Amino acid sequence: MPSSVVQAFAYDSEHSRLTVTFVGGRVYDYYLVPPSVAAAIRMARSKGAYFNRHIRDRYACREIKAA
Repeated sequence: MPSSVVQAFAYDSEHSRLTVTFVGGRVYDYYLVPPSVAAAIRMARSKGAYFNRHIRDRYACREIKAA
């Protein structure tokens, strides 16, 4: 199901980094994200809701591309 918030995401297990691309074009890296969280967002019915509940404001992040 397409998300109205999250356009795409990728997980780098070697560095425990989740890269999230938002619908508006911004891209953020989230650091020290456990593999279980990355797997859960992949399986979540609503990517945006999962992101807001379990990732946003819980992991250090850095914007890597502005909109």
